[in-house]
Amino acid sequence: MSGSRIAVIAAAGAFSAAAAFGADEIASYEVEGRRSGFLYMTEETRALQEDAFLNPGMFAVEEGEALWNLVEGDEGESCASCHEDAAETMRGVAARYPVFDEKRGGLVNLELRINEMRTSYMGAEPYPYESDELLALTTYVANQSRGVPMAVEIDGPAAPFFEQGRTFYETRRGQLDLACGHCHDRHPGDMLRGDVLSEGHVNGFPIFRMLWSSMGSRHRMFEWCNTSLRAEPYPLGSEEYLALELYVAWRGRGLPIETPAVRR
Repeated sequence: MSGSRIAVIAAAGAFSAAAAFGADEIASYEVEGRRSGFLYMTEETRALQEDAFLNPGMFAVEEGEALWNLVEGDEGESCASCHEDAAETMRGVAARYPVFDEKRGGLVNLELRINEMRTSYMGAEPYPYESDELLALTTYVANQSRGVPMAVEIDGPAAPFFEQGRTFYETRRGQLDLACGHCHDRHPGDMLRGDVLSEGHVNGFPIFRMLWSSMGSRHRMFEWCNTSLRAEPYPLGSEEYLALELYVAWRGRGLPIETPAVRR
């Protein structure tokens, strides 16, 4: 990076998670050197996430549970009509998404799968991407996998999409001429304006982000990063973001699902 680009990042020294957390607690959020964004948060933010009564993302979980049981569409069905108790049937599901879908001939993430189920089996309208309803239902489903290690498949038919995501991650873009790795690989723990940079893992999504004062999906975060680089963002749910989602999910392999995580 040139001097002008590096100036964008005000390196304030690596954040020491060990100073705030005991070794056992750190170990649960770190796998083979890969650290969850949880370890780059302040003690106050971590405590907020871990308290189910205080975590603002739990409102989305509650709304998602209501939607799970809501009968909608021409078929007179709800999610629960087929999948019954989400605590049992959805356990581990979020940890393996996105996946290759043969019918689509491409990747599908949890949000798109939920909408596919609504249209195909319930005869209901799909939720708009990033709508409160889709965020809530996605959060509820992902919350059933809390603590389950992320484990996406990147071989077979998913392989070319994985490579597409890797290329996206490594490509410089925008007026700042930076790639994802310039921040998340080279400077985790350093300061970017008022925020501590993390390794860019996605095991906590959907997250409640304080900057947004709302829930947000992985693709909203990708969009925000693109815009911050002064690059043209891709549409939410696009092939480009799905490929990037697969790649970064693989980068965080083994990290536990934290949904709903709380981030700055």
